[in-house]
Amino acid sequence: MKVQVQSVHFDADAKLIDFIQKKLDKLDTFYDRTIDAEVILRLNNEGIQNKTVEIKLNVPGEQLFAHKTNGSFEAATDHCTEALRRQIKKHKEKVLAH
Repeated sequence: MKVQVQSVHFDADAKLIDFIQKKLDKLDTFYDRTIDAEVILRLNNEGIQNKTVEIKLNVPGEQLFAHKTNGSFEAATDHCTEALRRQIKKHKEKVLAH
Protein backbone atom coordinates (compact mmCIF):
# COMPACT_ATOMS: atom_id res chain seq x y z
CA MET A 1 0.00 0.00 0.00
CA LYS A 2 1.25 3.48 -0.84
CA VAL A 3 1.54 5.64 2.28
CA GLN A 4 2.09 9.39 2.19
CA VAL A 5 3.31 10.90 5.48
CA GLN A 6 3.15 14.63 6.24
CA SER A 7 4.59 16.10 9.42
CA VAL A 8 3.45 19.53 10.56
CA HIS A 9 5.89 21.79 12.48
CA PHE A 10 8.65 19.13 12.67
CA ASP A 11 10.56 16.60 10.58
CA ALA A 12 9.62 12.95 11.09
CA ASP A 13 12.55 10.55 11.26
CA ALA A 14 12.82 7.40 9.14
CA LYS A 15 12.21 5.13 12.15
CA LEU A 16 8.79 6.69 12.79
CA ILE A 17 7.83 6.53 9.10
CA ASP A 18 8.85 2.85 8.93
CA PHE A 19 6.77 2.14 12.05
CA ILE A 20 3.71 3.79 10.49
CA GLN A 21 4.26 1.91 7.21
CA LYS A 22 4.44 -1.45 9.01
CA LYS A 23 1.29 -0.74 11.02
CA LEU A 24 -0.67 0.25 7.91
CA ASP A 25 0.65 -2.75 5.96
CA LYS A 26 -0.91 -4.99 8.61
CA LEU A 27 -4.33 -3.57 7.67
CA ASP A 28 -3.94 -5.27 4.28
CA THR A 29 -4.54 -8.60 6.02
CA PHE A 30 -8.08 -7.50 6.81
CA TYR A 31 -8.91 -5.91 3.44
CA ASP A 32 -6.49 -6.22 0.55
CA ARG A 33 -8.24 -3.73 -1.75
CA THR A 34 -6.99 -0.59 0.00
CA ILE A 35 -5.74 1.98 -2.47
CA ASP A 36 -3.53 4.28 -0.41
CA ALA A 37 -3.20 6.08 2.90
CA GLU A 38 -2.44 9.65 3.91
CA VAL A 39 -0.96 10.21 7.37
CA ILE A 40 -0.69 13.63 9.02
CA LEU A 41 1.47 14.01 12.13
CA ARG A 42 0.98 17.12 14.27
CA LEU A 43 2.51 18.57 17.41
CA ASN A 44 0.00 20.41 19.59
CA ASN A 45 0.88 22.88 22.32
CA GLU A 46 -1.45 21.69 25.06
CA GLY A 47 -0.35 19.32 27.81
CA ILE A 48 1.56 16.06 27.86
CA GLN A 49 -0.59 14.32 25.26
CA ASN A 50 0.39 16.67 22.48
CA LYS A 51 1.01 14.36 19.51
CA THR A 52 -1.80 13.88 17.00
CA VAL A 53 -2.03 11.33 14.19
CA GLU A 54 -4.66 11.53 11.45
CA ILE A 55 -4.98 8.72 8.92
CA LYS A 56 -7.14 8.76 5.79
CA LEU A 57 -7.45 5.34 4.21
CA ASN A 58 -8.85 5.16 0.69
CA VAL A 59 -10.76 2.01 -0.20
CA PRO A 60 -12.93 1.51 -3.29
CA GLY A 61 -16.11 3.54 -2.84
CA GLU A 62 -15.26 5.08 0.53
CA GLN A 63 -12.67 6.97 2.56
CA LEU A 64 -12.02 5.79 6.12
CA PHE A 65 -10.64 8.24 8.69
CA ALA A 66 -9.12 8.01 12.17
CA HIS A 67 -7.83 10.84 14.38
CA LYS A 68 -6.12 10.18 17.73
CA THR A 69 -4.03 12.20 20.19
CA ASN A 70 -1.57 10.64 22.64
CA GLY A 71 1.77 11.14 24.38
CA SER A 72 3.74 9.54 21.55
CA PHE A 73 3.24 9.16 17.83
CA GLU A 74 3.63 5.38 18.12
CA ALA A 75 0.79 5.06 20.64
CA ALA A 76 -1.46 7.38 18.62
CA THR A 77 -0.68 5.34 15.47
CA ASP A 78 -1.62 2.14 17.32
CA HIS A 79 -4.98 3.62 18.32
CA CYS A 80 -5.62 4.91 14.78
CA THR A 81 -4.84 1.58 13.14
CA GLU A 82 -7.10 -0.21 15.60
CA ALA A 83 -9.95 2.21 14.81
CA LEU A 84 -9.32 1.75 11.08
CA ARG A 85 -9.32 -2.04 11.52
CA ARG A 86 -12.82 -1.85 13.01
CA GLN A 87 -13.96 0.47 10.21
CA ILE A 88 -12.52 -1.89 7.58
CA LYS A 89 -14.39 -4.85 9.08
CA LYS A 90 -17.63 -2.86 9.07
CA HIS A 91 -17.04 -1.67 5.48
CA LYS A 92 -16.21 -5.20 4.33
CA GLU A 93 -19.39 -6.60 5.90
CA LYS A 94 -21.43 -3.87 4.20
CA VAL A 95 -19.85 -4.62 0.81
CA LEU A 96 -20.37 -8.36 1.15
CA ALA A 97 -24.01 -7.85 2.16
CA HIS A 98 -24.76 -6.26 -1.20
